[in-house]
Amino acid sequence: MRFSISPEMATQEVQPNETLSNLKAESDTLKTKLEDERAKLHDVELHQVAEKVDGLGQFIMKTRRTLKGHGNKVLCMDWCKDKRRIVSSSQDGKVIVWDAFTTNKEHAVTMPCTWVMACAYAPSGCAVACGGLDNKCSVYPLSLDKNENLAAKKKSVAMHTNYLSACSFTNSDMQILTSSGDGTCALWDVESGQLLQSFHGHAADVLCLDLAPSETGNTFISGGCDKKANVWDMRSGQCIQSFETHESDINSVRYYPSGDAFASGSDDATCRLYDLRADREVAIYSKESIIFGASSVDFSLSGRLLFGGYNDYTINVWDVLKGTRVSILFGHENRVSALRVSPDGTAFCSGSWDHTLRVRNGQMCTFTHFCFVLQRLGKHLLCSLLCWLSFIRSSFPSSTKMSIHHGFY
Repeated sequence: MRFSISPEMATQEVQPNETLSNLKAESDTLKTKLEDERAKLHDVELHQVAEKVDGLGQFIMKTRRTLKGHGNKVLCMDWCKDKRRIVSSSQDGKVIVWDAFTTNKEHAVTMPCTWVMACAYAPSGCAVACGGLDNKCSVYPLSLDKNENLAAKKKSVAMHTNYLSACSFTNSDMQILTSSGDGTCALWDVESGQLLQSFHGHAADVLCLDLAPSETGNTFISGGCDKKANVWDMRSGQCIQSFETHESDINSVRYYPSGDAFASGSDDATCRLYDLRADREVAIYSKESIIFGASSVDFSLSGRLLFGGYNDYTINVWDVLKGTRVSILFGHENRVSALRVSPDGTAFCSGSWDHTLRVRNGQMCTFTHFCFVLQRLGKHLLCSLLCWLSFIRSSFPSSTKMSIHHGFY
């Protein structure tokens, strides 16, 4: 739902008797009216619509690989499109490219500063970008020669006036998006280092960004210390939607796989889901027992699951539709600072302040698997009944089956 400003309103001059406090009061009144209009369209909650949807079974997930090599806190990580390689950055000033299958280090770069807070893989897999307290975004071309000096090929692409908090290539290796502690985001040309577009609208540090999943998408989301999540048009540089329901810094934002919604994680100990078409928040993922902030979020390939990395060393897995927690994963010995699902959805990797990255995958305990377990226990009659029920259910449309395919195997 969008509201436009009439030309008469835009050209009205400020009257001499109008003070800043009066204008602020008028602005707050208009905001209240907009929220009231939004509330009128809010006829039902997401979890109420999802009541008839089958719940998820037992969630089984195991750590398959542990990547060790950083000498300090892991701050960021990203998957390569080949679904095998991972790039990570750390407070130790190093950027490492890993083979997640073998846990071998393929490349390592020492940056001129510590706290390398951002890193990203190029879509082609032939380059990585990174930056942090040096206020720059640097791009390193990768080659098959693992002994090559990558630092000699470094190209400084972006320059902010404060630390670089996040970076992401667009749908080609030629452009890159950055966000910074200077309160701005920017789009850069990789080859020339030219600033193509700047995005101003946050009132404090911008901590995270995410590009729309569509190949032709021209929007991205940013979140920051002003508690706002903004949606931007990369062509015009304008903020086209803004959401301000969190109560503290927004540490992570991630688009829903369809591109019609996004999730955010915040220091207020909640993850939230926003529908871009409805222009509003539609779900909050929280529990009274969770008191630590969410530092990173990502969706499963289908969008049914939301993974959240928290500052209490855990990863909570949420049922997006029902709003319930389906699993809690342990293993890290310090804050979970980064989390990303692999491009094919078969695994996800988490980075932590315990200096390690962990690659996990698993599966849901489905209805048929439950019958198999009962059969092994010798409960043949009950097993036969349940298997027959499973066969009947399998003849219905896939939306009614208990086995939810979410991309993990």
